[in-house]
Amino acid sequence: MIQIQLKHVDMAFHGRTIFQDINLDIAKGEVMVIIGPSGSGKSTILRLIIGLLKPTAGEIWVNGEEISTYSENKMNKIRQHMGMVFQYSALFDSMSVGENVAFGLRQHTDHTEEEIARVVRRKLRMVGLTGQENAMPNELSGGQKKRVSLARAIALDPEIVLYDEPTAGLDPIMSNTIDRLIASTRRRLGNTAIVVTHHMSSAFDIADRIAMLYEGRIIEVGTVDEIRNSANPIVQQFIYGRKKTGKVEERGLELL
Repeated sequence: MIQIQLKHVDMAFHGRTIFQDINLDIAKGEVMVIIGPSGSGKSTILRLIIGLLKPTAGEIWVNGEEISTYSENKMNKIRQHMGMVFQYSALFDSMSVGENVAFGLRQHTDHTEEEIARVVRRKLRMVGLTGQENAMPNELSGGQKKRVSLARAIALDPEIVLYDEPTAGLDPIMSNTIDRLIASTRRRLGNTAIVVTHHMSSAFDIADRIAMLYEGRIIEVGTVDEIRNSANPIVQQFIYGRKKTGKVEERGLELL
């Protein structure tokens, strides 16, 4: 079952084209990873899906609804079924960890404070932060902030979770921890995940399928094995940092 569709989507800012004619289907329960050079519009796709931006042209379908022209009120109802983990965590610095996780619950549910506290404890336990409700964001490491951001994103048990560079700025050990959390969250909640990342090791570890965005277009979509073995030299250059031309292997880091 297709849960999210981008149909012939164009996006431009101040006359500058970001991408053109983007078409992408994402199945319910799938982990779709989007890769591509910096500035190619990967994060913009996430913001279009969650309705923080409107496309210049084209259609965006979520759960059978075409959302590209929805008002903010209508989008808020759609967003109740979504969670987003932002690249820099985007925690409220003046709120405790528990208050950050509880924010959406207080905004969008009629739960009592006792019920909210139970959900917060459960979500923090899921991300390995049991007992950290009263900690403040400035007391946390970068990896801990990412985990709080994930707990907040899944507080409402969303059908769809969007991850914008979830391992950016983290060391390899913490990056691996975040990857495992993304995978375990999908298993426990059965949600659909869309992950934007530059880290190919993360992409290969967590993806069901990978889409590559390059020069304003999606140039390839495939399973992990299909992308690993792609015959497209641009894909090969991006994921391995090299390209093959005849018998000579050239280093090519300009895409990274």
